[in-house]
Order: sequence, then structure tokens, then C-alpha cells
Amino acid sequence: MPIESSSAAPALERPATEDHPLQVVLLLNVGHALDHLFLLIFATAIGTIAAEFGFARWEDLMPYGVGAFFLFGLGSVPAGRLGDLWGRRQMMLVFFFGLGIAAFATAFAQGPWQLAAGLSLIGLFAAIYHPVGIPMLVQRSSRPGSAIGLNGLAGNLGVAGAALLTGLLVQSWGWRAAFAVPGAISILSGIAFAMLCAPQGPAPGRSRKPPLVVLPPRMLARALVVMTAAAVTGSLLFNFTTNGNPQLLTERFAGLVEDPAMIGLLLAAIYTLASLTQVVVGKLIDRMPLKRLYLCLVLAQIPWLVMAALAQGWWLFVALLGAMVCIFGSIPFTDAMIVRYVDDSVRSRVAGMRLAVSFGISSLAVWLLGPVVKASSFASLFLGMAVIASCTAMVVLLLPGERDVGHAR
Repeated sequence: MPIESSSAAPALERPATEDHPLQVVLLLNVGHALDHLFLLIFATAIGTIAAEFGFARWEDLMPYGVGAFFLFGLGSVPAGRLGDLWGRRQMMLVFFFGLGIAAFATAFAQGPWQLAAGLSLIGLFAAIYHPVGIPMLVQRSSRPGSAIGLNGLAGNLGVAGAALLTGLLVQSWGWRAAFAVPGAISILSGIAFAMLCAPQGPAPGRSRKPPLVVLPPRMLARALVVMTAAAVTGSLLFNFTTNGNPQLLTERFAGLVEDPAMIGLLLAAIYTLASLTQVVVGKLIDRMPLKRLYLCLVLAQIPWLVMAALAQGWWLFVALLGAMVCIFGSIPFTDAMIVRYVDDSVRSRVAGMRLAVSFGISSLAVWLLGPVVKASSFASLFLGMAVIASCTAMVVLLLPGERDVGHAR
């Protein structure tokens, strides 16, 4: 399939078989929502948990959550390997049931170290989704860019759900319910997945389906390095914002909004609106050059982050919405690059290695968030994020352009 011009990109990949049934697609998207929701319950409920465990400031408790994000990255390697060689359906069942059990264990924590252990277990099971669930989704999708965009929307609705649902549960029944209720939902989703998702046949690693876009070995190596580097900087921004935004809004809306549930609602509104960007981006990925589209979104992050560093009250709401639109909109690109450049038989393993590096490094954001804000301010943090976005833009410039690639027939 030849390139028609540099201004129109081909569809990412043709499906090997018919699309997944709608109910399976729905459950795979629910899994993405749960994946992100669980990772942010702690950040949303941290003020209440810190008070119960005797911490004077929430910043002092934040480092106890780093294990979740570290294992979220490190666990992607074995998860990806098992997805390719054992089977993606089987690994998704481990994901749903394991995440639910880990959530209940965290809900019963009696101190900070038990909490840290429970959060780490959540991170370990949450690590399964990205290298397994997304490749499973696009493996049988006639329009993978759109599928990735809708899946990204679902994931970030989980981020919004963490802000809204956690705030309501903490206010009504306490922080332990904020883990237990989603835990029950995850287990029920696992039961539904086991009943509705038919066996998928041989594991992907036992067959070979070449990618649509074929790069020379040196160009492919460069694309994978760029993909990983961009994922690292993008994940740093994602972790800094999603883990810090609840406390940022609480601080900057002091005197305007004091109710934690209302703060959660405002943050959920930002995340929900920002998540819609991924649907648009997913459709554009199927139609436009990947590099140009990605670069535009990354560059747009910089002025919004600078504005958020300085704004107060409702102007902060506007600035944070703009920043999250651009940050969330950039998320589908790394998955789109894997679909485009890597054949399906090793796709979960490549995704796992990329995620291990990017999430492993970006887990430092969770470790540093509390100390950085305590030592300086949220303004310094957001200005630093603007610098990180500039680094991402420079990395994206190294991606292969449409003229550099060929396409498999």
C-alpha cells in the first residue's frame, strides 16, 4: 500500500479477523478506566488518610505511594511477555481479579507501611493492562487509531472517576470505601469478562502478523528510542498533574470552594472534558501524519502549564483544563506508534519494555511531588513541567517522517 502524500497517513493496521464483540470492547475499555482510577485513589484521599495515620502534612505521606507507580512500570515486562506467550485473555482475567483483591487488601491497611504494601500490589496488577489490554483491543480492530482514542477516553474517565468517586466515597463512608467499592466493581468485571470473552485461540507470540509500516532496522531502532523517551517525559507530566491536582485545587481555591466533594467534581469536569480530546486525536491518527500531530499537541502544553503555574481561582481552572487537554491528547501516540511499527507477535513485550522504562522513571514524580511542593511551591512544579514539555517536543522532532517509511503489502 503506497504512500499517497506526506499530508495523509494511512490507517495504522488491517485487522486479522473480525472486530471484537461490542461487549468485549466495552469490558476492555472498563478495564482501562479501572486501571487509572485505582492508581489515583490514594492521591485524592491522601489528606484524609494522612490525618488518620497521624501525619501533620499530606506531603509527608505521598512517598509511601511510590511503590504502586514503580511496580506499575516494572511489572509491565513480565505482563507483556505472558500476554504474548500465554494469552491476553488469560492475563486480563488476572488483571481484573488481582486488582480487586489488592484493593480490598489496601482498604484494610492499619498503618502507612501496610498502606504502601497494598498500593504496591495494586500497581503490580495494574501493570498488566497497558501491555496486554490495548494490544488485545487493536489486534482485532478495523480502525485502530479510533479504537486507541476511545480506549484513551475510557482510561481518562477513570482518572476523572478517581477524583469524583473517591471524593464522594471519602465524604460519605471514609477512605477505606474508596478502595473497597472499586475493588468489588473490578471483580464483577472479571466475572463478566470470563463469561463474555471467548477463548482467543493461539497466543500472539506463536504466530506472526507484520506491521503495516515497515522501517529499516536503524530507523526502527530510532523510532523505539524516541517512543520510549517521549513516553518518559509524557508520563512525568501525567503523574505530576494527576497526583498533584487535587491538592493544587484545594490550595488555589481556598476561600472560594472548601468542600472536598466539590473540589473532586471540579477536577472530574476537567478530566472528563480533557478526555474527549483523545477521541478526536484517535480519529486524526488514522488520517494525518503522526509526527506533525504529536508535535502540535506537545508544544501546546507549554503555555498552559506556565499559565497554571501563576493562576488563582477560576483562571486556574481554565489553565488546568487547557493543560490537561494537551497532556491527555498526547497519550494515544505511543500506543499508536507500537501498533504502527511492531508486529503483533511481540507487541505486548515491546509495550511492556517501553512501559517499564517510562513508568519506572516517572514513578519518581510521585516520590518527588510532596517534597518539591513542600520545599518550594506548586508554581515551581508547573514551571518545571513546562520545561519537561519542551524536552518532549525536541524528542518528537527525531521521529521518522512519512517520507522515511514504507508499507507492507
